[in-house]
Amino acid sequence: MNTKSLKKPIEILLVEDSPADILITREAFVEAKLLNTLHAVEDGVQALEFLRRQGSYASAPRPDLILLDLNLPRKNGREVLAEIKGDPELRSIPIIILTTSSADEDIVKAYDLHANCYVVKPVGFDNFFKAVQSIQNFWFKVVVLPPES
Repeated sequence: MNTKSLKKPIEILLVEDSPADILITREAFVEAKLLNTLHAVEDGVQALEFLRRQGSYASAPRPDLILLDLNLPRKNGREVLAEIKGDPELRSIPIIILTTSSADEDIVKAYDLHANCYVVKPVGFDNFFKAVQSIQNFWFKVVVLPPES
């Protein structure tokens, strides 16, 4: 079991432009009854500002995990993924791609850019909810996350 959850809240950054998907993800994390804080930003520019603690995100915590959509305004998920994995300060943060795209080229590109996991968003509330709960169970109960560097 990942003991990080026993020490402090798990910090999760959700990069998602769909208000409905943000709401469902929040509900799934509340249901899991894990000590966690879910931060949500709506585009790639905000995600990088959050991670670099810039502007209104100056006091943002370092996330233990990032859930990243590929289809984002201003800066898409591929660009965000490339910048994070290219930054020595941020590259150790695990990134789960959580997107509607099941295109082989998107999957291959995400892994080429060092995504840690690729999940296609299921259709329907119940299926999406179950997928988010599966992500939680695996990443917070099975996997040992890296310590903050």
